[in-house]
Amino acid sequence: MSDSTQSALNASRERPAATISGYAMLLVLLLLIVLQVFGVISLASDRFGAMPIASVILGPIGLILIAPGFYMLQPNQAAALTLFGAYKGSDRATGLRWTWPWLMKKKVSVRSNNVISDKIKVNDLRGNPIEMAAQIVWRVIDTAQALFDVDDYKAFVMVQVEAAVRTIGSRYPYDDFEHQEVTLRGNHDQVGVELRAELIARLAVAGITVDECGFTHLAYAQEIAGAMLRRQQAQAVVAARKTMVEGAVGMVEMALEMLSAKNVVELDDERRAAMVSNLMVVLCGERDAQPIVNAGSLYQ
Repeated sequence: MSDSTQSALNASRERPAATISGYAMLLVLLLLIVLQVFGVISLASDRFGAMPIASVILGPIGLILIAPGFYMLQPNQAAALTLFGAYKGSDRATGLRWTWPWLMKKKVSVRSNNVISDKIKVNDLRGNPIEMAAQIVWRVIDTAQALFDVDDYKAFVMVQVEAAVRTIGSRYPYDDFEHQEVTLRGNHDQVGVELRAELIARLAVAGITVDECGFTHLAYAQEIAGAMLRRQQAQAVVAARKTMVEGAVGMVEMALEMLSAKNVVELDDERRAAMVSNLMVVLCGERDAQPIVNAGSLYQ
């Protein structure tokens, strides 16, 4: 036998169980009790016959077979039935239900569950350590897989949530100031969709789906938080300077074009360069410019 055959998982699939309404069987149980009482009274009155004797003999047998078979299911709750370890189906009908007493019943909640993972440290795409935590809304959609394909489906969910968060966290950088890449901090919706797809793929083996997920904590790790904050501030200063220079160049170019177009003044290359330098200093400086009035000619 090959290794792949030995390691293959026998995947279970949920199927409807052969159960009936418990209210109908409750009527049958009450009828058996009445027949039992009738048989006992008849025999006590020395009225021996086939009917009283059959009632006394068959009544207890019926009670033993019917009474243990009742069970109750609440809304969004299912029961998986097994017979000597073999899966016989799942019952999702709510209310009072009945099945054969020798079938074992394991109840499973199919309601939505909300879980918030612990904060974990992950290295992003650029190798920067970051802290992440996620909020997940999950529910069981296949009771057979949840019970028989994994050992503990709730613990399985927690482990796979952590693994999925680590996978998504290492797939993208935490931040990109130039907004040219998909980042964890700047693209919550897109990253959240990928996290949900990753979780659904990982939890499919346990018959669990994910309805909603998102990050509840996302930050640089403490050991680099200060350095990354200074880096962000430096990048912000560089970006602001770049915007100021681009705006100043445009304004200087526009001023020179308007002066030339309206023949306000004729400037040679040297004076044009001086004017450009002065305008750039005025427009890009952090302090207000102090005007100097030239009472002489342009070249004095």
